[in-house]
Amino acid sequence: MTHRLSEKQGRRFLAPIPSRKLASCNRGKPGSEMGASQIHPLLRDRAAGLSPEAVRLLDEASGAMADGELVRAEAALAAVLALAPDAVEALRLSGQLQQLRGNYAQAVAILRRALAKDPRDALAHISLGVALQSQGENEAALSALQRACELAPDFAPAWFNLGRMFQLQGRPAGAITALHRALDIDPDHLAARLVLASAQTGLGAEAPAAANYREVLRRQSGHPEAWSGLAGLDTERFGKDDVAQLQRALQMPQPAPLARIRLGFALARALEDQADYHAAFRALRKANAWRRRQLNWNAAGMRARADAMLAAFAEPLAGAADAALGEQVIFLMALPHAGVGLTRQILAAHPYVGGVDESPDLQRVIGDESARRGQPLLQWVGSATPADWARLGQDYLARTGHWRRGLPRFIDANRLNWRVVGVALAMLPGARVVHCRRDALETCFACYRQLFASGHDFSYDLDDIASYWRDHERLGRHWQRLFPQRFLEHDYEALLADPETQVRRLLAFCGLEVDPACLGFQHEPTQARTALRTRQPWLREPALAARYGAELDRLRLLLGVR
Repeated sequence: MTHRLSEKQGRRFLAPIPSRKLASCNRGKPGSEMGASQIHPLLRDRAAGLSPEAVRLLDEASGAMADGELVRAEAALAAVLALAPDAVEALRLSGQLQQLRGNYAQAVAILRRALAKDPRDALAHISLGVALQSQGENEAALSALQRACELAPDFAPAWFNLGRMFQLQGRPAGAITALHRALDIDPDHLAARLVLASAQTGLGAEAPAAANYREVLRRQSGHPEAWSGLAGLDTERFGKDDVAQLQRALQMPQPAPLARIRLGFALARALEDQADYHAAFRALRKANAWRRRQLNWNAAGMRARADAMLAAFAEPLAGAADAALGEQVIFLMALPHAGVGLTRQILAAHPYVGGVDESPDLQRVIGDESARRGQPLLQWVGSATPADWARLGQDYLARTGHWRRGLPRFIDANRLNWRVVGVALAMLPGARVVHCRRDALETCFACYRQLFASGHDFSYDLDDIASYWRDHERLGRHWQRLFPQRFLEHDYEALLADPETQVRRLLAFCGLEVDPACLGFQHEPTQARTALRTRQPWLREPALAARYGAELDRLRLLLGVR
């Protein structure tokens, strides 16, 4: 017996793995993954050859998965596979179910069994790509998704997933190409349009990004992700109509708390563009309070961790014996909005800098060593030998080798670097640390104005922000005292006041010759330079604190500034 899925059932069978990082299909307009009222051929006859009872159980499983009832779905799939062990769709859904449970290795194994039965099943390739990405096998995931596009070149979700995968890998040009293909097939694919706008933003193409966000809002006027993306564009200006739309959206029931938070931050930005700073701050305070209630930030705990790090590194450790080990690495230490973006832009323009990276490899090396020893970091640092540190340094260099592309320097700008500078320089004595600093009030308020995608849990309460800033500052002063030759204070305001002097100072510290491309991006790049090095003005953080006047008096008091 063959069974043609209804449109609703087709969406369920295609239902994306609800992965945090990679969705499988559009979450927008119902039916938009087909791009028309007709079911895509890929979704037809998914139960071909099964008995009526197996088809009923398969429908029950797909419906249960769509409703989040995983136990019921698992029982139904087990019953299908008992009746038909080679049922590809049952295997595919079983792989998706394990993906939902977080059993990524098991999901991959089951999906590979499904593809062994039918190597041309594009849906199974999509599901496999999702599972592989969740397991950290990005290149294999990319290959699976490319194969899905080859098998189903007119299927928008295949191109969407491929574009999303390129974007996750930091390859926005590839993402843009794939996402345009998805939208050519299905202009209503809102998820593809949102990821496309994000990729365009990453390449500095803010005008087309704004157009795509606006197109999403034309179709769904209260779409929180579109408003949030639009608010993140420096060149976009909100009007009174935008304020009214956002206020209406905030009065409507929202599907999730994060949706209301996104709208709240966007409203603050829109009011700011109307120069209504009192109302903007009120909106900011509400949105930050909503976000703060979702988190479990403990300022006292962070302060205690900083104290423990200061105690553990009261003096430099006996690190790796090779003083040149890690000379390729430039660690950037900074709070968000403290000028780190401009510093990265300057360094990335240099032809001898091989990559700009925010990878967690340093944290992973430390975490893996802690797991191996069965002790947290601060319990084993005192007993680590120079040979241990050298081994860890070599491990870090091996993990980050693909970013350097054989060039003399590499930037590591992970947001947690400031906490572990002592560890990094024990592992890599030849590395350099650039501490990017900016006016305290501007830095802290900029953090308060931003809804971060992840991390930075300290940033949703003014008291927490001020406490975190103090911890960051005292650790920075300590690292500078311990490592005066490897640590540079790089001041944002001084850079803007005298760019040439400060850029020359930065490059000299990093062991780089002065290159015209680094001096304000006034010269055309060579053909060999990447998109990151295209000619553009310096990206500068706006100075906004003064406009808010007395609204920031409490933050001024907490920071001890006027």
